[in-house]
Order: sequence, then structure tokens, then C-alpha cells
Amino acid sequence: MPRIRGASIEQHHEMVWAGLTEAMRELLLERDYDSITMGHIAARVGLARNTLYNYARDKSALVLALNQRGGRAAVERVAAIAARRDDPAPARMREIVAVVLEAFTDRTLQLMFRPGAEMPKGPDNPFLAIVVEVENVVRDGIARGEFRDVGDVQLAVELLSGVMRAGAERIGRDPDAFAATARAAREMVLGSLAPPDQAATGNRI
Repeated sequence: MPRIRGASIEQHHEMVWAGLTEAMRELLLERDYDSITMGHIAARVGLARNTLYNYARDKSALVLALNQRGGRAAVERVAAIAARRDDPAPARMREIVAVVLEAFTDRTLQLMFRPGAEMPKGPDNPFLAIVVEVENVVRDGIARGEFRDVGDVQLAVELLSGVMRAGAERIGRDPDAFAATARAAREMVLGSLAPPDQAATGNRI
């Protein structure tokens, strides 16, 4: 029987998942994604290959699970920012943009942008929760006159999600571009939401 890591089965599984995440990050620094095998991952984390298949049936399923787990921290941070209802909506939105783009400095999360990549479906997709929180911040801003009335909030946020994805992909290609990319993303997101009287002069970023 395999040796259990941690004080309980639950802790053991969490430690294995943490090891799998770190193993994938390390391997991505050494080789391209397509050349990484389940054998490489198992060896790096110190698991028998058959044991690894208890966690995921193949590499794509493993990456899908890692993306789901890896996005949780970003969801929690975004939810905490969105919940600060006493703070101006533009200030919360600035922070959310930074948090989301920072999450995508993780090479494992960047894998969701590869061609043909799967995304967790429905509530298992952590980034759907971020979209909901952003919609709430936009609605707060509109109600207070801090954002213009965009009409269809859901559509507006979906379109802004495209800006964020482009920024995340840029950071994946060039991690040194994080600061400039985050600044440009904030300008585009806040500029598109600014009330008419602020749009002419520009939001303070």
C-alpha cells in the first residue's frame, strides 16, 4: 500500500495535488507542453505512474484539474475585493484586473490558452465566479454613477473578458511585460466604463 503523505487522507491528497502543480510548473520551464508525459510528471512528483492515473486519466484531464484548483485563490481574492462595497467601484476594478492578470503569471494556468484546451464546465470553472463578481462591481458602479450605464452588463463584462484574456496571453508570452500589460488593461477596462464626463479626460489609473 502506498505511503500516505500527511496526517489524513484529505491532507495526503492536497499534498499530492500541490506536488503535481509544482511538477508541471518545473517541467514547463524545461520542455514544451507537448513533450511532457504522464511519466515525466509522476517521476517529478515521486509517484508511481499507476498512482498518478488515480488523480487523472491523462495529461489533458490533469491540466484541467490543475486549472480548476489553481484558479481558486484568484476567485477568493476577487470575491473579497468585490465585497468591499464601501470602496469606489473603479478602485475595486483596478485591483481585480491586477489580481486576475497576476494569476496568469502561473505557467500552469497559461495552459488553458493552448489550442484545443478544455475548460472546466459550469460551476467547476473558477473563472465564471470571477465574471459574476465583476458584473456585481459594474452594477455597483452604475448605480452610484461611478460607471456609465452600459445597458447589458453581462455582455459588457464578456467583452471586457476578451481584454483580460489578451492581456493574460501577452504575459504568458512575455512575463517581463506584466506591468505594462496590467496598466494597459486597466486603462481599457476603466476607460470603457467611465461616465461621459470622465471619458474625455480619462480615468486616473
